[in-house]
Amino acid sequence: MEHLSGVAAPHPKLKVTGKVKTFVLDTNVLLHDPQSIFKFEDNNLAVPVEVLEELDTIKGEQSTERGRNARRVHRILQELLPDSRTMLEGVELPNGGTLSVIINRHLLGKNPASPAMQRLLAILPDLSKKDNRIIACALFVQETFPPPTILVTKDVNVQLKARAVGLESQDYLNDKVPEDPDDDSYHRVPVSIYELQRFASEGEFELPAEAARLLAVNDYLLLVSTEGKTMPARHFGGGVVRRLRLPEFVKAPGGIPIRARNLEQQFFMDALLDESISLITCFGKAGTGKTLLSTACALHQMCDEHGRYDGVAISRPVISLGRDIGFLPGSLEEKMRPWLQPYYDALEVLMPSKQPKEPQFIGKKASRKKMKKEEALLQASRHGGLSGANGNGNGSSLKPYERLIKNGMVEIEALCFIRGRSIARRFFILDEAQQLTPHEAKTVITRISEGSKIVLIGDPAQIDNPYVDSRSNGLVFCRNRMKGQAIAAHVKLTKGERSKLAELAADLL
Repeated sequence: MEHLSGVAAPHPKLKVTGKVKTFVLDTNVLLHDPQSIFKFEDNNLAVPVEVLEELDTIKGEQSTERGRNARRVHRILQELLPDSRTMLEGVELPNGGTLSVIINRHLLGKNPASPAMQRLLAILPDLSKKDNRIIACALFVQETFPPPTILVTKDVNVQLKARAVGLESQDYLNDKVPEDPDDDSYHRVPVSIYELQRFASEGEFELPAEAARLLAVNDYLLLVSTEGKTMPARHFGGGVVRRLRLPEFVKAPGGIPIRARNLEQQFFMDALLDESISLITCFGKAGTGKTLLSTACALHQMCDEHGRYDGVAISRPVISLGRDIGFLPGSLEEKMRPWLQPYYDALEVLMPSKQPKEPQFIGKKASRKKMKKEEALLQASRHGGLSGANGNGNGSSLKPYERLIKNGMVEIEALCFIRGRSIARRFFILDEAQQLTPHEAKTVITRISEGSKIVLIGDPAQIDNPYVDSRSNGLVFCRNRMKGQAIAAHVKLTKGERSKLAELAADLL
């Protein structure tokens, strides 16, 4: 390899053995996980100089995760490659691999004679694009050094273009969870009718060893007898399963009672109400009750006789579906309201405002004029025409749940401001968690103090974040890594309860 000035530069220190590979990293891999440099075991890592240029343009994004990660990558590379010689020769990494920065010398001349470059230019002639230059650098490594070369990128289009020019390419797989062949929402364990009767009376049962091996701690299951009798249970470890201990209903202060409508919702409520569980992950399609149940159980525990939590915090990633409508005016609560409207809807259901009486319940002798006047007064008091004890200062009355928000018992959190916080004695609900990267999910969960609980809910099949997919998002990554921990539980909701139409649309469309 020659330096830009034409002075001969030493070759990178690449390991050459039968099992070693050379991985060329795209910019998006380093932005996705700055620690990815240390996660390729004892293989060779090559960073194209074009990647450094892209990182340089991104590092100025002060308020974004991409900007922070770009700056972290720069600091890591500065520590590993402190001078020009290590930059060109490369260094050995703690895990046994090597790291080098690659300059594609074939791009220094106007008419590159390399067969690989000629093939590239015939297919991708525009080398002003950074993606094409990174592919060209990977081809240079493949042609120059013996180990098999693989371009690692999270951009699907770059993967396809690389394969089109004869270069092997793959996604960054380190933070992808393995495909789970067991996609059931809970386990079904066969037992005899006598064992089921003993479990019903004692509330505890020890499973056979072969059945216990299939269960992790806090896995939910359904005991099924040969006669068709069933009973739900939770595995507490060591093969011991216990009955669910659910109240008849949960209720927000001054609200309506909420009950589980199916078996999976019973599992979810059991986890939400168990103070020994600090982290819950919940998968569920639209209409399965994720939002309503988590909110109801949070308010129930905040206001019950034990006063387990001092408040409820609600948040979600700010990632839109479709075209963005631009900046939103107002305070933090007003900016977040469109994103958290499902929770305002849920609070309205749990704590409904007093509805006006229907005309058929008003005395028959009441005149139509009087009825209209009463309805007008009621509407005026509700929308600002009258002031009262429950007003918000400008003459409009507050809805029941708005009083909780005003008093600080229900907080609206913005994830962009959560770094450095310590959230104590709060029931934290993180909606649409499938939009998070694993690093972002870790950042949020590590904010939770003793005495708090966090619930991550979402649908891995509905992802709008271009940097994650169904196997690499923060929700499934957290579930996979925390599985089997005594303070963590996972529930999958599959049965829609919103309406027949919503259930059909979720399944068929």
